[in-house]
Amino acid sequence: MITTHVLDIARGTPAVGLSVILELRHASEWSPVSRGTTDAKGRVASLTEGHTLTPGTYRLTFDTGTYHRDQGISHPFFPEAKITFQVLEPKEHYHVPLLLSPFGYSTYRGT
Repeated sequence: MITTHVLDIARGTPAVGLSVILELRHASEWSPVSRGTTDAKGRVASLTEGHTLTPGTYRLTFDTGTYHRDQGISHPFFPEAKITFQVLEPKEHYHVPLLLSPFGYSTYRGT
């Protein structure tokens, strides 16, 4: 399972309504697996529902530009955040949080 959680650390709240795309790399090409939108707690737990997780290189793309514009920031510095990571054991839970502000972001492997 692959999940994510986005916190807006500039506002001190979950980032609600932020679009996320999950992709899988095949050689040098990326193919979409699924899409989701963060809920009231800033979480997306359904990215791999109905999909068989396989070992490989995955990427989460967060539409941070639209999110920040919706928050009143007319010219966000980062239009998107892309996080690329490896899935080695498909039966494990891969939680990839994003800590977000208008001028920076950070991530880590969560639990």
